[in-house]
Amino acid sequence: MLVLVTYDVNTETAAGRARLRKVAKQCVNYGRRVQNSVFECILDNAQCVMLKAILAEIIDEKTDSLRFYYLGNKYQTKVDHIGVDRGTPADQTLIL
Repeated sequence: MLVLVTYDVNTETAAGRARLRKVAKQCVNYGRRVQNSVFECILDNAQCVMLKAILAEIIDEKTDSLRFYYLGNKYQTKVDHIGVDRGTPADQTLIL
């Protein structure tokens, strides 16, 4: 299923900036960045649970926030895009 992960991490302190880098690094491991704090991730249920747990451990719930949007398996009909597209779509094979 396609899961859209968005986050807002308070970066007023050095600890906040470190949390931001950690959240972004974990999101890159699971999907592709489509905007600064937005990632598209193709995940199964187990991967989704794992990512949520990892990110929940990183953030400070008093100052930061996470949002997960579940677009399902038929997400192609639910996403419209206008403008420059970043990188390879999350559901395409990347050969290195």
